[in-house]
Amino acid sequence: MTNDLERRMMEHKSGKNNDSYTFTRLPLELKWYLGCSDSRDVIQYEKKIKGWSKRKKQALIDENWQDLVKFSKNYTENNDVRM
Repeated sequence: MTNDLERRMMEHKSGKNNDSYTFTRLPLELKWYLGCSDSRDVIQYEKKIKGWSKRKKQALIDENWQDLVKFSKNYTENNDVRM
């Protein structure tokens, strides 16, 4: 969560904080973001998306709304679908 996306990306890419999650995962590439005016909404969305499967996150990144809906259903119903 940030109020300055460009600054936040530069902080991550600089590798300045070796304790950060992204330090060993450089280089970074922003795949998707959502602008919100209420920080409570941001936290709610972040928690929700962190709980999604990798394929559901990829559908969001790809703006593949059909797959996003499909992968929103019970995970066991779609366990034969591979990314």
